[in-house]
Amino acid sequence: MAGITILDVARAAGVSTSTVSNLLNGRTGRMLPETRERVESTIKELGYRPNRAARQLRTGKPQVIGLVVPSVGNPYWGALARYLEAAALTEGYHVLLCNSERDPARERQYVDELVSDGIRGIVLCSSLPSLEHVSGLLDDGLRLVAFDRTAQADDPVGLVNVSVDNAVGAELMGEHLVSLGHRRIAFLSGAIRSVNRTERFEGFLRALERAGIARPDVVTWPGSSGAEGAFGDVEAAELGRVAATELLAGPNPPTAIFAVNDMTAIGVCRAVRDAGMEVGRDVSVAGFDDIVLAELYSPRLTTVRQPMKEMAAAAFRALHGPDEGPASQGTSLLFRPELVVRDSTAAVVA
Repeated sequence: MAGITILDVARAAGVSTSTVSNLLNGRTGRMLPETRERVESTIKELGYRPNRAARQLRTGKPQVIGLVVPSVGNPYWGALARYLEAAALTEGYHVLLCNSERDPARERQYVDELVSDGIRGIVLCSSLPSLEHVSGLLDDGLRLVAFDRTAQADDPVGLVNVSVDNAVGAELMGEHLVSLGHRRIAFLSGAIRSVNRTERFEGFLRALERAGIARPDVVTWPGSSGAEGAFGDVEAAELGRVAATELLAGPNPPTAIFAVNDMTAIGVCRAVRDAGMEVGRDVSVAGFDDIVLAELYSPRLTTVRQPMKEMAAAAFRALHGPDEGPASQGTSLLFRPELVVRDSTAAVVA
Protein backbone atom coordinates (compact mmCIF):
# COMPACT_ATOMS: atom_id res chain seq x y z
CA MET A 1 0.00 0.00 0.00
CA ALA A 2 1.59 3.25 -1.16
CA GLY A 3 1.88 6.42 0.83
CA ILE A 4 1.85 4.82 4.29
CA THR A 5 3.74 6.86 6.91
CA ILE A 6 4.89 6.32 10.47
CA LEU A 7 1.91 8.42 11.55
CA ASP A 8 -0.47 5.98 9.82
CA VAL A 9 1.20 3.06 11.57
CA ALA A 10 1.05 4.81 14.94
CA ARG A 11 -2.64 5.60 14.60
CA ALA A 12 -3.53 2.08 13.50
CA ALA A 13 -1.52 0.52 16.33
CA GLY A 14 -2.75 2.99 18.95
CA VAL A 15 0.75 4.19 19.89
CA SER A 16 2.84 7.32 19.45
CA THR A 17 4.93 7.97 16.35
CA SER A 18 8.02 7.88 18.57
CA THR A 19 7.15 4.32 19.64
CA VAL A 20 7.04 3.23 16.00
CA SER A 21 10.31 5.06 15.33
CA ASN A 22 11.96 3.38 18.33
CA LEU A 23 10.99 -0.05 17.05
CA LEU A 24 12.24 0.67 13.53
CA ASN A 25 15.59 1.72 14.94
CA GLY A 26 16.09 -1.05 17.47
CA ARG A 27 15.29 0.98 20.60
CA THR A 28 12.95 -1.55 22.17
CA GLY A 29 14.58 -2.10 25.56
CA ARG A 30 11.81 -0.24 27.45
CA MET A 31 8.98 -1.35 25.17
CA LEU A 32 6.35 -3.80 26.40
CA PRO A 33 6.36 -7.09 24.42
CA GLU A 34 2.68 -6.72 23.54
CA THR A 35 3.30 -3.18 22.25
CA ARG A 36 6.17 -4.38 20.08
CA GLU A 37 4.08 -7.22 18.67
CA ARG A 38 1.16 -4.89 17.92
CA VAL A 39 3.35 -2.38 16.09
CA GLU A 40 5.17 -5.08 14.11
CA SER A 41 1.85 -6.63 13.13
CA THR A 42 0.49 -3.24 12.03
CA ILE A 43 3.58 -2.54 9.93
CA LYS A 44 3.08 -5.84 8.10
CA GLU A 45 -0.66 -5.32 7.63
CA LEU A 46 -0.20 -1.84 6.18
CA GLY A 47 2.83 -2.76 4.10
CA TYR A 48 4.83 0.12 5.52
CA ARG A 49 8.33 0.69 4.16
CA PRO A 50 10.62 3.17 6.03
CA ASN A 51 11.63 6.12 3.89
CA ARG A 52 15.01 7.74 3.67
CA ALA A 53 14.26 10.24 6.41
CA ALA A 54 13.25 7.47 8.79
CA ARG A 55 16.44 5.55 8.07
CA GLN A 56 18.45 8.64 9.03
CA LEU A 57 17.22 8.17 12.58
CA ARG A 58 19.65 5.30 13.01
CA THR A 59 22.56 7.70 12.85
CA GLY A 60 21.08 10.08 15.43
CA LYS A 61 22.15 12.94 13.13
CA PRO A 62 19.17 13.83 10.90
CA GLN A 63 19.83 16.39 8.21
CA VAL A 64 16.54 18.21 8.71
CA ILE A 65 15.24 20.09 11.74
CA GLY A 66 11.70 21.35 12.31
CA LEU A 67 10.66 24.89 13.18
CA VAL A 68 7.12 25.50 14.46
CA VAL A 69 6.30 29.22 14.76
CA PRO A 70 3.01 31.04 15.45
CA SER A 71 3.08 32.75 12.04
CA VAL A 72 5.70 34.21 9.74
CA GLY A 73 3.12 36.96 9.15
CA ASN A 74 4.93 38.58 12.07
CA PRO A 75 8.40 39.58 10.77
CA TYR A 76 9.91 38.54 14.13
CA TRP A 77 9.29 34.88 13.29
CA GLY A 78 10.44 35.36 9.72
CA ALA A 79 13.74 36.68 11.07
CA LEU A 80 14.10 33.67 13.37
CA ALA A 81 13.49 31.32 10.44
CA ARG A 82 16.14 33.10 8.38
CA TYR A 83 18.79 33.02 11.11
CA LEU A 84 18.04 29.45 12.14
CA GLU A 85 18.28 28.33 8.54
CA ALA A 86 21.61 30.14 8.16
CA ALA A 87 23.00 28.36 11.23
CA ALA A 88 21.67 25.02 10.01
CA LEU A 89 23.04 25.34 6.48
CA THR A 90 26.58 25.81 7.78
CA GLU A 91 26.33 22.24 9.13
CA GLY A 92 24.55 20.78 6.11
CA TYR A 93 21.09 20.83 7.69
CA HIS A 94 17.81 22.14 6.33
CA VAL A 95 14.81 23.64 8.13
CA LEU A 96 11.19 22.60 7.65
CA LEU A 97 8.84 25.43 8.66
CA CYS A 98 5.30 25.14 10.10
CA ASN A 99 2.87 27.86 11.26
CA SER A 100 0.79 26.87 14.30
CA GLU A 101 -1.13 30.07 15.22
CA ARG A 102 -0.33 29.19 18.87
CA ASP A 103 -2.87 26.35 18.81
CA PRO A 104 -1.62 23.46 21.03
CA ALA A 105 -3.54 20.87 19.00
CA ARG A 106 -2.06 22.18 15.77
CA GLU A 107 1.42 22.25 17.35
CA ARG A 108 1.09 18.61 18.38
CA GLN A 109 -0.14 17.64 14.92
CA TYR A 110 2.84 19.31 13.27
CA VAL A 111 5.29 17.78 15.75
CA ASP A 112 3.81 14.31 15.15
CA GLU A 113 4.09 14.76 11.39
CA LEU A 114 7.67 15.99 11.63
CA VAL A 115 8.63 13.01 13.80
CA SER A 116 6.86 10.67 11.39
CA ASP A 117 9.12 12.05 8.64
CA GLY A 118 12.21 11.14 10.65
CA ILE A 119 12.91 14.54 12.19
CA ARG A 120 14.19 14.31 15.75
CA GLY A 121 15.10 17.95 16.41
CA ILE A 122 12.40 20.64 16.60
CA VAL A 123 12.35 24.31 17.65
CA LEU A 124 8.90 25.10 19.06
CA CYS A 125 7.88 28.77 19.38
CA SER A 126 4.59 28.93 21.24
CA SER A 127 5.78 30.28 24.62
CA LEU A 128 2.91 28.43 26.31
CA PRO A 129 3.26 27.93 30.09
CA SER A 130 2.77 24.18 29.71
CA LEU A 131 4.24 21.92 27.03
CA GLU A 132 2.35 18.88 28.23
CA HIS A 133 0.92 18.37 24.74
CA VAL A 134 4.39 17.48 23.39
CA SER A 135 6.45 16.58 26.47
CA GLY A 136 5.95 12.83 26.15
CA LEU A 137 7.91 12.82 22.90
CA LEU A 138 11.11 13.79 24.73
CA ASP A 139 11.08 10.46 26.51
CA ASP A 140 11.20 8.79 23.10
CA GLY A 141 14.28 10.63 21.87
CA LEU A 142 12.92 13.88 20.41
CA ARG A 143 15.12 16.91 20.93
CA LEU A 144 12.97 19.93 21.62
CA VAL A 145 13.98 23.56 22.00
CA ALA A 146 11.31 25.97 23.26
CA PHE A 147 12.02 29.41 21.80
CA ASP A 148 10.99 32.74 23.37
CA ARG A 149 10.19 30.96 26.63
CA THR A 150 12.00 30.48 29.95
CA ALA A 151 12.01 27.29 32.05
CA GLN A 152 8.84 26.48 33.97
CA ALA A 153 8.41 24.33 37.07
CA ASP A 154 6.73 21.42 35.27
CA ASP A 155 9.03 21.33 32.24
CA PRO A 156 10.12 17.85 31.13
CA VAL A 157 13.69 16.69 31.60
CA GLY A 158 15.75 17.42 28.52
CA LEU A 159 13.86 20.49 27.36
CA VAL A 160 16.02 23.48 26.44
CA ASN A 161 14.48 26.98 26.51
CA VAL A 162 16.08 29.81 24.52
CA SER A 163 14.90 33.33 25.23
CA VAL A 164 15.84 36.93 25.68
CA ASP A 165 15.40 38.11 29.26
CA ASN A 166 11.93 39.53 28.69
CA ALA A 167 11.54 40.91 32.21
CA VAL A 168 14.80 42.85 32.00
CA GLY A 169 13.91 44.18 28.56
CA ALA A 170 10.55 45.45 29.76
CA GLU A 171 12.18 47.00 32.84
CA LEU A 172 14.57 48.90 30.59
CA MET A 173 11.65 50.25 28.59
CA GLY A 174 9.68 51.16 31.69
CA GLU A 175 12.66 53.03 33.11
CA HIS A 176 13.11 54.86 29.80
CA LEU A 177 9.51 56.05 29.65
CA VAL A 178 9.55 57.13 33.30
CA SER A 179 12.79 59.05 32.72
CA LEU A 180 10.94 61.07 30.06
CA GLY A 181 8.40 62.19 32.64
CA HIS A 182 5.57 59.84 31.70
CA ARG A 183 3.30 58.73 34.52
CA ARG A 184 0.17 57.69 32.67
CA ILE A 185 1.64 54.74 30.75
CA ALA A 186 -0.27 51.92 29.04
CA PHE A 187 0.95 48.37 28.55
CA LEU A 188 -0.75 47.03 25.45
CA SER A 189 -0.75 43.31 24.85
CA GLY A 190 -4.20 41.86 24.57
CA ALA A 191 -4.44 38.56 26.43
CA ILE A 192 -1.45 37.94 28.69
CA ARG A 193 -1.34 34.14 28.65
CA SER A 194 2.08 33.24 27.31
CA VAL A 195 5.32 33.06 29.29
CA ASN A 196 7.02 35.86 27.36
CA ARG A 197 4.09 38.30 27.69
CA THR A 198 3.72 37.58 31.39
CA GLU A 199 7.42 38.27 31.96
CA ARG A 200 7.31 41.51 29.98
CA PHE A 201 4.32 42.76 31.93
CA GLU A 202 5.91 41.89 35.28
CA GLY A 203 9.21 43.55 34.35
CA PHE A 204 7.38 46.66 33.20
CA LEU A 205 5.43 46.83 36.48
CA ARG A 206 8.63 46.55 38.51
CA ALA A 207 10.14 49.56 36.74
CA LEU A 208 7.02 51.65 37.31
CA GLU A 209 6.65 50.63 40.94
CA ARG A 210 10.25 51.69 41.62
CA ALA A 211 9.28 55.09 40.22
CA GLY A 212 6.34 55.33 42.60
CA ILE A 213 3.69 54.45 40.03
CA ALA A 214 1.35 51.96 41.69
CA ARG A 215 0.02 48.98 39.79
CA PRO A 216 -3.60 50.27 39.82
CA ASP A 217 -2.37 53.33 37.90
CA VAL A 218 -0.97 51.21 35.04
CA VAL A 219 -3.27 51.25 32.03
CA THR A 220 -4.03 47.97 30.28
CA TRP A 221 -6.49 47.14 27.51
CA PRO A 222 -9.11 44.59 28.63
CA GLY A 223 -10.45 44.13 25.13
CA SER A 224 -13.61 45.39 23.50
CA SER A 225 -16.49 42.90 23.66
CA GLY A 226 -14.02 40.02 23.61
CA ALA A 227 -12.45 41.36 20.42
CA GLU A 228 -8.86 40.87 21.58
CA GLY A 229 -9.28 37.10 21.41
CA ALA A 230 -9.69 37.41 17.63
CA PHE A 231 -6.20 38.84 17.13
CA GLY A 232 -3.39 36.42 16.42
CA ASP A 233 0.22 37.09 15.40
CA VAL A 234 -0.84 38.05 11.88
CA GLU A 235 -3.25 40.67 13.25
CA ALA A 236 -0.87 42.16 15.84
CA ALA A 237 -0.83 45.57 14.14
CA GLU A 238 -4.62 45.67 13.98
CA LEU A 239 -4.80 44.80 17.67
CA GLY A 240 -2.55 47.77 18.38
CA ARG A 241 -4.70 50.09 16.29
CA VAL A 242 -8.01 48.97 17.83
CA ALA A 243 -6.73 48.99 21.40
CA ALA A 244 -4.96 52.34 21.18
CA THR A 245 -8.00 53.93 19.53
CA GLU A 246 -10.09 52.98 22.57
CA LEU A 247 -7.46 54.02 25.11
CA LEU A 248 -6.87 57.42 23.51
CA ALA A 249 -10.60 58.13 23.31
CA GLY A 250 -11.16 57.33 26.97
CA PRO A 251 -10.83 59.49 30.08
CA ASN A 252 -7.27 60.37 31.12
CA PRO A 253 -5.62 58.80 28.04
CA PRO A 254 -2.03 57.60 28.38
CA THR A 255 0.85 59.84 27.35
CA ALA A 256 2.95 56.77 26.53
CA ILE A 257 2.07 53.30 25.25
CA PHE A 258 4.41 50.32 25.55
CA ALA A 259 3.27 47.59 23.13
CA VAL A 260 4.16 43.95 23.71
CA ASN A 261 5.89 43.75 20.32
CA ASP A 262 6.86 45.96 17.41
CA MET A 263 3.99 44.98 15.10
CA THR A 264 1.50 45.93 17.80
CA ALA A 265 3.40 49.20 18.31
CA ILE A 266 3.10 50.00 14.61
CA GLY A 267 -0.66 49.60 14.91
CA VAL A 268 -0.60 51.94 17.92
CA CYS A 269 1.22 54.55 15.84
CA ARG A 270 -1.56 54.38 13.24
CA ALA A 271 -4.19 54.96 15.94
CA VAL A 272 -2.29 57.97 17.29
CA ARG A 273 -2.21 59.57 13.82
CA ASP A 274 -5.88 58.72 13.22
CA ALA A 275 -6.68 60.58 16.45
CA GLY A 276 -5.02 63.71 15.04
CA MET A 277 -1.94 63.43 17.22
CA GLU A 278 1.76 62.99 16.55
CA VAL A 279 3.79 59.98 17.67
CA GLY A 280 6.76 61.11 19.76
CA ARG A 281 5.24 64.50 20.52
CA ASP A 282 1.69 63.98 21.81
CA VAL A 283 2.00 60.27 22.59
CA SER A 284 5.19 58.23 22.99
CA VAL A 285 5.05 54.71 21.54
CA ALA A 286 7.48 51.86 22.18
CA GLY A 287 7.70 48.23 21.12
CA PHE A 288 9.72 45.09 21.75
CA ASP A 289 11.82 42.91 19.36
CA ASP A 290 13.51 45.41 17.00
CA ILE A 291 12.20 43.85 13.81
CA VAL A 292 13.51 45.30 10.55
CA LEU A 293 10.46 47.56 10.22
CA ALA A 294 11.25 49.30 13.51
CA GLU A 295 14.15 51.21 11.96
CA LEU A 296 12.36 51.82 8.67
CA TYR A 297 9.04 53.02 10.10
CA SER A 298 8.30 56.73 10.45
CA PRO A 299 8.84 57.80 13.12
CA ARG A 300 11.58 55.28 13.83
CA LEU A 301 10.41 53.04 16.64
CA THR A 302 11.92 52.93 20.12
CA THR A 303 12.08 49.27 21.08
CA VAL A 304 13.91 46.48 22.90
CA ARG A 305 16.37 44.61 20.70
CA GLN A 306 16.68 40.84 20.86
CA PRO A 307 19.99 39.33 19.68
CA MET A 308 18.11 37.13 17.22
CA LYS A 309 21.11 35.82 15.30
CA GLU A 310 22.84 34.61 18.48
CA MET A 311 19.62 33.15 19.87
CA ALA A 312 18.91 31.23 16.67
CA ALA A 313 22.47 29.85 16.65
CA ALA A 314 22.07 28.73 20.27
CA ALA A 315 18.80 26.98 19.42
CA PHE A 316 20.47 25.09 16.60
CA ARG A 317 23.41 24.08 18.81
CA ALA A 318 20.98 22.73 21.39
CA LEU A 319 19.54 20.43 18.72
CA HIS A 320 22.81 19.54 17.09
CA GLY A 321 24.96 18.96 20.19
CA PRO A 322 26.12 15.72 21.86
CA ASP A 323 23.57 12.90 22.01
CA GLU A 324 23.36 12.87 25.79
CA GLY A 325 21.89 16.41 25.84
CA PRO A 326 20.98 18.29 29.01
CA ALA A 327 19.86 16.13 31.93
CA SER A 328 18.34 18.91 33.99
CA GLN A 329 14.70 19.91 34.08
CA GLY A 330 13.78 23.06 32.24
CA THR A 331 17.15 24.38 31.11
CA SER A 332 17.12 28.07 30.09
CA LEU A 333 19.57 29.91 27.84
CA LEU A 334 18.92 33.60 28.54
CA PHE A 335 20.17 36.44 26.36
CA ARG A 336 20.57 40.09 27.36
CA PRO A 337 18.19 42.56 25.67
CA GLU A 338 19.19 46.06 24.57
CA LEU A 339 17.15 49.26 24.78
CA VAL A 340 17.10 51.04 21.41
CA VAL A 341 15.90 54.63 21.67
CA ARG A 342 14.64 56.24 18.47
CA ASP A 343 12.13 58.93 17.48
CA SER A 344 8.82 57.48 18.69
CA THR A 345 9.44 58.36 22.37
CA ALA A 346 10.06 61.80 23.85
CA ALA A 347 9.59 63.82 27.01
CA VAL A 348 6.07 64.64 28.12
CA VAL A 349 4.79 67.89 26.69
CA ALA A 350 3.98 70.28 29.54
